[in-house]
Amino acid sequence: MSLLVVIPARAGSSRLPRKPLRPIAGRTLLHRTIAMARAAIGSRPGLALTVATDDDEIADHARAAGCDAVLTDSAIATGSGRALAAALAQAETPRFVVNLQGDSPFQPAGALGAVIAALEQGAQVATPVIALDWAALDALREHKTRSPFSGTTCARAPDGRALWFSKTIIPAIRGEETLRDTMLRSPVWRHVGLYGYALDALRRFEACPPTALENLEGLEQLRLLELGIPITTVAVDPPLFDSSGIDTEADIIRVEALIAAHGDPTPPL
Repeated sequence: MSLLVVIPARAGSSRLPRKPLRPIAGRTLLHRTIAMARAAIGSRPGLALTVATDDDEIADHARAAGCDAVLTDSAIATGSGRALAAALAQAETPRFVVNLQGDSPFQPAGALGAVIAALEQGAQVATPVIALDWAALDALREHKTRSPFSGTTCARAPDGRALWFSKTIIPAIRGEETLRDTMLRSPVWRHVGLYGYALDALRRFEACPPTALENLEGLEQLRLLELGIPITTVAVDPPLFDSSGIDTEADIIRVEALIAAHGDPTPPL
């Protein structure tokens, strides 16, 4: 095995308890994420998919969908930590590990493949971003009035190297009215919750305790930047649905309304 895709599925969630098992328009969040991952992976050789959880019921729910599941320590605090534990539990240790967050089943179709390609081309860590047009930026601003910690933005260099991530909208935009008249897209990039790691980079991440800035923002990737581990961002097209995670009851209601209006984008299991 050269690459392992891991779906962390923790039972505990202060805002949405037992989130992986919550139904969204008749299909659970976890089954939707598994279906999305399978469609993105296809029949690619040397690649495996597993769910990493701290809960027997969630593990059984993954297996009912025909997906492998690994039980990991409930004390593991991050999805990336759970992904590392799942990787080290494999009979053959993978070269690369992808942390496909279990609460983001409506990701851009090309995101997983783009991250895998970046890893194979030498990236230590890779993650997707979406360039927001002005309407999407307005929608994100409005969304954050109701759910300020849902949705992450990224400041990136011209070569794709991540400079910073934040739960606030970055960068601040001077002269926005003029830019709206001259630019089709805003300068804001939205982060998609998907990370790919070379195994050594993931080990370094897990060997270091959480940093102060990581704790303030609630964003584990800031630890990587503070450690000096570069993150390569890959630009992907926006999905049919908003790509932010399912964090609250309001998020479920919003996505169910989108499914009712536009159809269900999740492929069959």
